Amino acid sequence: MSGSEESAGRIEVRAPMSGVFYRSPAPDQPPYAEVGDVVKKKQVLGLLETMKVFQKIKSPSNGTIMEIVPENETALKDNDLVFVLEKG
Repeated sequence: MSGSEESAGRIEVRAPMSGVFYRSPAPDQPPYAEVGDVVKKKQVLGLLETMKVFQKIKSPSNGTIMEIVPENETALKDNDLVFVLEKG
């Protein structure tokens, strides 16, 4: 249910709602994804927490992660840019 925009092979994954962005499932766990990782459609890229409810941010397409915009545990607003993928 992540928002995304695509243009010329570049896919922007945006926050579907306001919340706190987490890169990993728990503080002692590795991040879901790193820059340069090849990801598949619907692969979990991160979490967005709002009022103790965690929503998965999933890849809208197969591709390579080019940029992870927010730092871990950053508060995001609706439609903030989270990931930039290169369609693959």
